[in-house]
Amino acid sequence: MSQILEQNYQGAFDGHLTFGKAPALIVIDMVKAYLEKGSPLYAGIESALESCGRILDAARAAGIPVFHTNVEFAKGGFDGGVFFKKVPSLKVFEKGSPLGAFPDLLSPRGAEMVITKQYASAFFGTSLASSLTANGVDTLIITGVSTSGCIRASAIDAISHGFIPIIVREAVGDRHAQVHEANLFDIQAKYGEVKSEAETLAHLASR
Repeated sequence: MSQILEQNYQGAFDGHLTFGKAPALIVIDMVKAYLEKGSPLYAGIESALESCGRILDAARAAGIPVFHTNVEFAKGGFDGGVFFKKVPSLKVFEKGSPLGAFPDLLSPRGAEMVITKQYASAFFGTSLASSLTANGVDTLIITGVSTSGCIRASAIDAISHGFIPIIVREAVGDRHAQVHEANLFDIQAKYGEVKSEAETLAHLASR
């Protein structure tokens, strides 16, 4: 971001958050619709996929709770409301679509919870907040797609529910680099803490 913009934010948005005592990982919407060329939602985020895989392996090794989200709509998108009408490409998530499947690298295992959602935030209309609270979680490590959409919405709802949002820079992606960077800048300023993959892996290894 430009130096002028950074200076504009100084003094107003200088706060920082740190990892809490009880983190959980969430991998948001990292499904084939964003990964397969030819999909209307293909985003070219292969490097974020690989980073997600490394963070997921570390989370499993650390024994922290792991959540995955996917998107699924009834045929015709009746349960998607205005959002489904606004974004026609969401039709790829109608029930039964192969583009809604998880890639092999990120396939959920064992007790890892899969949360199916219809809207941007992983919290909206789901059991995520109550599941985190029931498991004593205070920090949500956020990975997945897209930075400007579901990542941002989930970070805002995480902090609104009292969880510390940690967004892993390399493990989130968007279809445009400038949009990606602008949203990470704003999330860092107001709604969460943007950490590098290396910092996150080091924290998980220390547990």
